Order: sequence, then structure tokens, then C-alpha cells
Amino acid sequence: MAISFETFFLNPEAQGTLQAQIQQMIAEGILSGRFAKGERLPSSRKLAQHLGISRITVTLAYTELLANDYLTSRDRSGYYVSDTAPEPPRFATPRARDNDRIDWSRALGRRYTGGATPEKPQDWSNYRYPFIYGQTDPKLFDHANWRHCALRALGQKDFQALTTDYYDQDDPKLIEFIARHTLPRRGILAEPDEILVTMGAQNALWMTAQVLLTQRRTAVIEDPCYPALRDILMQSRCHVAAVPVDHDGLPPGALPDVADVIFTTPSHQCPTNATMPLARRKALLKKAAAMEALIVEDDYEFEMSFLGSPSPALKSLDRDGRVIYVGSFSKSIFPGLRLGYLVGPRAFIREARALRASVLRHPPGLMQRAAAYFLSLGHYDSLIRRTSGTYAQRRKVMEQALQANGLRVAGRGVFGGSSIWMRAPEGVDTGLVAQVLAERGVLIEPGHPNFHGDNPPRNYYRLAYSSIPVERIEAGVAIIADELAKACDGVSSGK
Repeated sequence: MAISFETFFLNPEAQGTLQAQIQQMIAEGILSGRFAKGERLPSSRKLAQHLGISRITVTLAYTELLANDYLTSRDRSGYYVSDTAPEPPRFATPRARDNDRIDWSRALGRRYTGGATPEKPQDWSNYRYPFIYGQTDPKLFDHANWRHCALRALGQKDFQALTTDYYDQDDPKLIEFIARHTLPRRGILAEPDEILVTMGAQNALWMTAQVLLTQRRTAVIEDPCYPALRDILMQSRCHVAAVPVDHDGLPPGALPDVADVIFTTPSHQCPTNATMPLARRKALLKKAAAMEALIVEDDYEFEMSFLGSPSPALKSLDRDGRVIYVGSFSKSIFPGLRLGYLVGPRAFIREARALRASVLRHPPGLMQRAAAYFLSLGHYDSLIRRTSGTYAQRRKVMEQALQANGLRVAGRGVFGGSSIWMRAPEGVDTGLVAQVLAERGVLIEPGHPNFHGDNPPRNYYRLAYSSIPVERIEAGVAIIADELAKACDGVSSGK
């Protein structure tokens, strides 16, 4: 790989000869790690022309660096960064930029850091027992057919669909599949102009909050809930009312007297996995109508209903146009796909479409068309059946292991899902336990980020079985039980 001559600039205020400046630029590039071993330097002629200096000056600089083992030369090929060049310092401190004199504590108008969304290690797949939520097992995915669909989307026949700037529109093939196949399975009928493709469910929730909420309006969230949703609402500066859920999800009777938008996950409550019964869904619609509130239904994990048929979507029961529906293919296909969708009344979708167009125009056409082929050719349904069968097996083994080790289950999905909500004994901080478990190759998700308030309970945690092989579940659960027992002993002894 060649280093571009355009990365070199002479500093008019620099001290020393031109030859020394060139030597310093190259040496700093190597020591900082910008120039890797084996990379080819620009030819002396091109670099001299670029810098507007004599070619002999560049040649002399290269010769000096060659003598100091920073560079090596190859016959009729040029100069390269030497394989034995000095290594960049392991803990090198980046050189301070001369122009970075801004007081960012005052300059930032709004802050988006500091939310409660849990951090998940990027190298989770390297852990032997990854009970981590939101990741998929690559062995379950249909790589061959996805590659076929992606290649088809890249073909000449679909070139216009791939390269077209849809502006505020979406791939018609994907919209057609959602309208004719996905939504009817949830009891929902919608026209194309009532559907908007999003960059996953989280993007859909963000747009919904932007369109519906102001600083004077109140949003209701479940407690515990999806942490990213709470962060979104906090950023919108609206009033937030957190309503504790029970074993049936969000209780309508506990809603505040005044609210504008109610966010709920009735199919699989996040993170407790509670499923809202039909009678409660009807009661929620009735209460929302009395309050003149809108409902945002995140139909989270409805596809993973391997223990029984899922309940009808809340929107399928809506007769007032009160429910805005959020769906996603990111969890059911793979997280990196980042494709979701919003379904709602035309007036709402029109505004959400305009907002999306002003921010990102539309999700990439290639991903939309590839997903449309994957869905319409039946590969998606096959993937869901295969994944559901595997999850059912893993869940059975997980349930047995939890019972054998005496661990307490706080919530399990009635129809399936990909995780189990757990509760450790009082006084145990699962955040601290998670750190110890990680050293033993076990990943769990502490539950406190899901709760609202300044002092959330610290003894909840989530165990997912979506990405751990079935043969490792029992051993992993045994390690968790061992560390929880040690934590309990520490609480009892006052340590």
C-alpha cells in the first residue's frame, strides 16, 4: 500500500532545513503509527513536485532515514517503511493540537453522553459464555442466500433502484412486502403511504419522539424499560412519567391522569419479557382514549414466539388511529442490518417522512433491496423457523440449569423471546458481579440501566440465549451461581 504524497505539507513557520523537515514528517508518521511497516513512500519526484522543492532535497532526506533504519529501499520500486523501524510507543499520548483551545464545557449547547444505555464489549464473541442480549449466533444465519440476495440487488436489473435518490420515499418492493405479508401477520392493514422505513427500531422511536413530543408534553414509559428510549425522551426535554410494570406488563390503572404519549412493549416487555393479555390491551386503549393520548407500540421480538402463537398487536385492536406501530428486522435478521419501520396515520407518517428526509433522506437503497429479496423469496421465514427451534432448545436447557442452581427468575416470556429476566438476592450488585464474571469468560447484562430514577435496584440482570451454544449453557449458569453465592456471602459478612 502506498502513502499518498498529499498527506505531506511543509510548515512555513517550522525551524530547520527543508531536508530536516521532511525527515521529521516521515519519522513522526512512523512513530505515531500513521505509516505502517511495508507501506511505500511517494517517489522523490512526486513528493518534490507536490512540496515545490528540489528533488535532491527529498532524496537526501530519504537517504538519511534509510541510514537510520526508518526506511528500506527496493530496486526499481522505491522506498518503504522498514520492517525494523522504531515501534510507536504503546501508550503514546496524542500530540495536543495547537488550535484546540475551546472550553467545550461551555461551548456544547446540548449533551447526549451520560445516558444509562448499558455498554457491551465489542469482543463479546471471544467470551466462552456470552449470555449477552441483542447479539445473534452467526451459525444460525443463512449466509448463502443473503449473499445471493445482495448480489441480485447489485445486478444491472436493479441498478436504478440501487442508485436512485428516493429523497423521502422507500424501496417499493420492501414497502410492498411489509404491507402485504409482515403487517397482516400482526392483524394490521396499512397502505404504502402509512409505512416508513427507518434505520432500526431505535431510529423509529427517536423520530416518533421528535414529531410528537415537546417540552410541555408528557411521555409515559414502562419501568423498567428499554434504556435507549429513556435517553431519547430525556434528550427531547419532555416530561417523563415512569410506570412500574407487573407480570402482565404495563397496568393501565397505574397511568398518570395526564399524558400525551404512552410508550409500551406489549408483546415482550423490555426487559422483563411480560406479555400483555388481550383484556389489558383493550383496557389500555380505552384509558388512552379517555386521556386523549397516543400510544407507541414497540412490537419487540414478536417473531420469536416459539412457545405459542403471539397475541395480536395492539395496533390491530385500534379503531381510532391512536396507535403508532414500531417494527424491526434488525433483531430477526441481524443487528447490523439496521432496518425497521413505522406504521401510523398518514398525518403522522407525513411528518416523520419529512423529518427523516432532513436528517438522512432514506436508508441505503442497497440494504432495502437486498432485504426485500431476502424477505420475498422466503429466506426470512426459513430463518425464523430455524432460529425459533434453536432458541426453544436453548431455553429449555437454560430453564433446567437455572432451576438446578437455585437461581431466581424474575420474568420469562409466555410465548418465547431470546432472554430471561433474573433477580439476585437483595444487597447483591450485579454490576460488580458482572465484572468478576467477565474475568471467568461469562457475560451477563446488569439490569439497573433499565430502571428509571436516581437509585435503581442493583440486583436484577438479564441472561440471553441468542448467542451462546447450547452445550455451554449449563457450565456458564453454574459459574454465575457460584459468583452470586460469593456475593451473597460478602453481603452477609458486611464486606
